[in-house]
Amino acid sequence: MRPGDIAIVGAAETDEVGVLPELSMLELHAEASLRAIADAGLTPADIDGVATARPYPVAIAERLGIKARWLDGTAVGGGSFMLHTRHAAAAIAAGHASAVLISHGESGRSRSGASPMANEAASPRGQFEMPYGAVPPYATFTVPAMRFLHERGMGRRDLAEVVVAQRRWAEPNPRAFRRKPITVDEVLDGPEIAYPFTRDMCCVVTDGGGALVVTSAERARDLPRPERAVHLLGAGEAPGTSMVSQMEDLGSFSGYREASAEAFRTAGITPADVDHFMGYDAFAHLPLYMLEDIGFVGRGESGAFIAEGHTTVGGSLPMNTNGGGLSYTHTGMYGMFAIQEAVRQLRGEAVVQVPGAEISFVQGVGGFFWSAGSLVLSNQRP
Repeated sequence: MRPGDIAIVGAAETDEVGVLPELSMLELHAEASLRAIADAGLTPADIDGVATARPYPVAIAERLGIKARWLDGTAVGGGSFMLHTRHAAAAIAAGHASAVLISHGESGRSRSGASPMANEAASPRGQFEMPYGAVPPYATFTVPAMRFLHERGMGRRDLAEVVVAQRRWAEPNPRAFRRKPITVDEVLDGPEIAYPFTRDMCCVVTDGGGALVVTSAERARDLPRPERAVHLLGAGEAPGTSMVSQMEDLGSFSGYREASAEAFRTAGITPADVDHFMGYDAFAHLPLYMLEDIGFVGRGESGAFIAEGHTTVGGSLPMNTNGGGLSYTHTGMYGMFAIQEAVRQLRGEAVVQVPGAEISFVQGVGGFFWSAGSLVLSNQRP
């Protein structure tokens, strides 16, 4: 499979994202999926592959009347959809499917028809981390965040700069959950959730869904709007650890380094070639890790890079241009929405458009550094 041989031809979110108690998890899936299939100019009868993290892909296929011959239920946290895209590309290249639906729906705020979380009491995390209070994400991520800042001589102000930079993208976006302009001092003075995080350093909690349709570049040419195809140039995935306390290096994530290196290698590009960056930002420290681990900046340079305005509107590396999980939406598994914004930017359909964007890099993370998935997307086929 050569770079660009596989394309995203359909991409859509639910009509609204935010607070949607009237829609169950399954109906969020269905609404987003039908919109994405229509966006591709196809019908459910044209889809023969289904991937999702939860519920089982069988349930999605059944709800939509899809006769699938390929299924992927990979569930490694909120970045699962990056892996689904990579797996779908391999399946299409191998002839196991011709058009794959990648679906996400989650009632993260309203909990309407939400799947129960697995009982972790007997897991290693349940035995060795949760008894000490490492249960919710904002408590579990505190240790690596503090280690990262300490090793680099950085502080909470650097976390606040991430929030401010991304809020600027969200301000004009009518779909963003948090749109109010904010300053660094206001972020720092906000309610403390778990040190070092204040409220705005933590992601929003919302309901919503999104879906993609992936097929071959050849088939994309025959669809109603071939000019909107977004080509997959490269992809990578890597495991982390099931317990954040057991990371080999709390100040750097091997999954980011390995998955991104594989994506760049298969795409035949370097970080310098990237025009637009979507990085999964459930909490404010994650973009700092990503910028350094992926290679956009050197070790210890991420805080100053953001504070100097490089990632915000008009910057040299536009990052999280929908507002990200910190301001746009975060249903619990945000990765799908990062891909959606990358597709919008490359199609020229974003609310705040990056001029001339041709290559977008999307970095996902699962859980508390459980896994990583990377995609290189482009509106040009090499």
